[in-house]
Amino acid sequence: MDRAHFYSAQAGRTIDFPRHAKARFGIGDVVRHRLFDFRGVIFDIDPVFANSEEWYQAIPEGMRPGREQPYYHLLAENEESSYVAYVSQQNLAADPSGGPVDHPQVAQLFEDFANGRYRMRRKLTH
Repeated sequence: MDRAHFYSAQAGRTIDFPRHAKARFGIGDVVRHRLFDFRGVIFDIDPVFANSEEWYQAIPEGMRPGREQPYYHLLAENEESSYVAYVSQQNLAADPSGGPVDHPQVAQLFEDFANGRYRMRRKLTH
């Protein structure tokens, strides 16, 4: 299988992954967690798990997702707060509410919200 790699500052190491990883969601999509009551907007995607081993081991074993799937960085919110979340693809679903995310950092990364998704600021795109 053709593989590639990138350096993850969060993990503190180089991450190896299949060159043709398939992400179900894209940057700017609004999603909801399947198990926990929060939603958010995707601002970055890792093709496979690329966080620290300590973070991964802190997830209870019975609900720990596999490493070989996309992981998404979200500007997340719930009823009590706003925060940054790191979530596996298997634990995300499209958010049916269709509304914007009320996170204080949204305006720093995204220009506008239309048709249920955000458009990233031009100066931040490759």
